[in-house]
Amino acid sequence: MRLFDTARRSVVPFEPGGRVVTMYTCGITPYDSTHLGHAATYLTYDVLQRRLRDLGYDTRCVRNVTDVDDSILPKARELGVHYLDLAAGELARFQADMVRLETIPAWSEPRATSAIADIRGFIGMVLDTGHAYTAGGAVYFDVATAPGFGLLSHLERDEMLELAAERGGNVDDPHKRDPLDFVLWQPSADDEPSWDTLWGPGRPGWHIECSALCLRELGTTIDLHGGGSDLIFPHHECEAAQSEAATGEPLVRHWMHQAMVRMDGEKMSKSLGNLVFVSDLAEVWDPRAIRLACVGHHYRDSWEWHDSLMGVADERLRRWVAAGEGSGALDRVRAALDEDLDTPAAVEEIDAAVDAGLGVSEAAALLGVVTTRPVV
Repeated sequence: MRLFDTARRSVVPFEPGGRVVTMYTCGITPYDSTHLGHAATYLTYDVLQRRLRDLGYDTRCVRNVTDVDDSILPKARELGVHYLDLAAGELARFQADMVRLETIPAWSEPRATSAIADIRGFIGMVLDTGHAYTAGGAVYFDVATAPGFGLLSHLERDEMLELAAERGGNVDDPHKRDPLDFVLWQPSADDEPSWDTLWGPGRPGWHIECSALCLRELGTTIDLHGGGSDLIFPHHECEAAQSEAATGEPLVRHWMHQAMVRMDGEKMSKSLGNLVFVSDLAEVWDPRAIRLACVGHHYRDSWEWHDSLMGVADERLRRWVAAGEGSGALDRVRAALDEDLDTPAAVEEIDAAVDAGLGVSEAAALLGVVTTRPVV
């Protein structure tokens, strides 16, 4: 199998460290429902796991839940609810959507709030190794001590500063030695949750939970780290820097990122409100058609959502189901997935097999599409 590696900027052989493939994919911040951008991301890593298991590997995919951060707390305040109650309700909806889409369950789905002790210990490790400092009641990572900072995103400093400012980096924080330094621990507002630490009460920064959870759940170095391409910087760049500062070992063997799904010319996102929800689509369409609408696009290609996509996907699903059971196109689908997870090519191969009168249930199953039951 060959996959594009974000850090190396090329399609390279995917070489896990053993027969158990360890994967970490950044999960949701549960303050709203699952939209098509989420679905496309998690379906990509679902198809990857299916092919890896088909190759004889075991997969262990950890997907975190960010139930305390700078997004969920203001939303809970706006709604007048406890932040954990908000998280619980939205997480339940997300999990129901993942069941509808028939994704492989996460091997572990830990919450950030489950890892406060781990986060405190992790920050202590970064401080002890001289890669962090305290100021103004917060703990900051010192990017000047990380010579590899920027090797994942390949951005120039001015580009980093612009993205950090757009994505919650608070580059104007007067307590920072460098505007690109990032928060590991921060003081809480009066109505926010707070935990005691040796360096003062407060709550975790954005990036630290993934480092602590990844280390706790999977170990020092994992085979593959995934998420949306909007997480490359600052989130994954910062996560790699702090993890490697703490452990002295590489965090990730292979970085893999999902391109954005757009609507009305902009990336589909909660902040913009241009969303199509999985739960709404599932009231009208068979969830397998939702899956097909997503995997019909390559994971590295940003694509635009149109309502017409569902009609096309539904018709395709009906044709595949009518084709019946069989192994038509199986080897060609395997070859397509092994070449940078080329799901559009895999879909085309299955279409061609159906046109030739072959059953395609085994090949469709590699894309997570069950064709042995009628269309809803």
